[in-house]
Amino acid sequence: MPKVSAGLLLYRIRDGALEFLLVHPGGPFWKNKDDGAWTIPKGEIADNEEPLAAAIREFEEELGFKPSGQFIELTPIKQKAGKLVHAWAVEGDCDPSQIKSNTFSMEWPPRSGKQEEFPEVDRAEFFKLEAAKTKINPGQIPLLEELQRLLANC
Repeated sequence: MPKVSAGLLLYRIRDGALEFLLVHPGGPFWKNKDDGAWTIPKGEIADNEEPLAAAIREFEEELGFKPSGQFIELTPIKQKAGKLVHAWAVEGDCDPSQIKSNTFSMEWPPRSGKQEEFPEVDRAEFFKLEAAKTKINPGQIPLLEELQRLLANC
């Protein structure tokens, strides 16, 4: 059974341009990865948890603030590894330099017996569409494109 996640795509309009908030995963495996490594804030849905509630919880855990507004449900996507991602877009703004991510522990370096703690998200940034398409996990590009189409039709 594939893993199922839920996330939020925060967006804003600046100087007439649509911008998307993306996050860069923390931890040693992602340290030197950039293009194709960024993602929407998301995480696994807990048992008996509503997907939108999970998306809001994960956003708050990874960025340190609770989003509010009108949540626009986007078409779920399946990433390359098979993970199903449910996503909602919400208009908002924040200062990406002020994020406060929760952390996780793992053995690092491998086979050292030493536990290290890392932030789930080490950076966040707003990107315009073309830059976002370069930065984001390729499986999530349809989320950006769908939101752009929806907003163009408003």
